[in-house]
Amino acid sequence: MTSMYCVKCRAKKEVSETTKKVAKNGKPMLQSKCPDCSTGMTKFVAA
Repeated sequence: MTSMYCVKCRAKKEVSETTKKVAKNGKPMLQSKCPDCSTGMTKFVAA
């Protein structure tokens, strides 16, 4: 489980399903949906 921040709920949320992607600038990131409001969340991670 990964902890990510939801801007709509203004709180950290624990998410279980994440997708690994690479941003346009080449930085790796995780994407998921908030379990409460279904807003998209993004977290940049170390390579």
